[in-house]
Amino acid sequence: MSHTPHDTLNTSEPHSARIYDYWLGGKDHYPADRELGDRILSVLPMIGEMAVQNRAFLHRTVRFLAQGGVRQFLDIGTGLPTADNTHTVAQAVAPESRVVYVDHDPLVLAHARALLTSSPEGRTAYVDADLRDPGVILSAAAEHLDLTRPVALTLLGVLFHIPDDTVYEIVRELVAALPSGSHVVITHSTNAVTGPAMAEAVSQWNAESSNPITLRTPEQIERFFEGLELVEPGVVSIPLWRPEPHEIGSHREMDEFGGVARKP
Repeated sequence: MSHTPHDTLNTSEPHSARIYDYWLGGKDHYPADRELGDRILSVLPMIGEMAVQNRAFLHRTVRFLAQGGVRQFLDIGTGLPTADNTHTVAQAVAPESRVVYVDHDPLVLAHARALLTSSPEGRTAYVDADLRDPGVILSAAAEHLDLTRPVALTLLGVLFHIPDDTVYEIVRELVAALPSGSHVVITHSTNAVTGPAMAEAVSQWNAESSNPITLRTPEQIERFFEGLELVEPGVVSIPLWRPEPHEIGSHREMDEFGGVARKP
């Protein structure tokens, strides 16, 4: 699929990936992104920390899986490249790791070269596809990954963009294509911790974003892992998922829950 320059460079409207980049302290954002980002921060100051914690969760889970022997990663909903991309973390543990990134955002596509700096022994690839087309994703991923061997499927901060229960069918279809020993890593926003503040932050986001968010309860987030074996400590607020020794006891709960599960 080709993208013309105006697809990628409409800087007058806030863009979800650029707002997220702003909260992470990145450089790929514009005044419209910062303005909406600041308005949401004023309603829910924790949301910037939630963005940072999501990346920290990616780092911990990918390293955990790579140390456990996983050598293939399918990262759907990649977002803009940052310091700790999936292949950077996985290949630091096992240089031969293969990573396929999937996103359907012209802006991410424009920055995808930064995602393709693989170690010589490994491989990275970028697929321009929509989460709503799991068959397309799996077909493209099969060109770069061996789907007869375990794969770690990561869905971080992306499932909430699908508003209805078809999201569960999509996850089931993706997981069904992976062999035993594969893992699923998910983060998803909720309002179980801050309640009305999170609801208002999402309302502000949805009023201006072309990529609206649907919050789900922790119980609804656990449904994504049905039929799988959850890794301890299960589905929890992400700072509480296996924090580093120096982080234990220092983190408060936040409205971003996540978990890791193994396909039996």
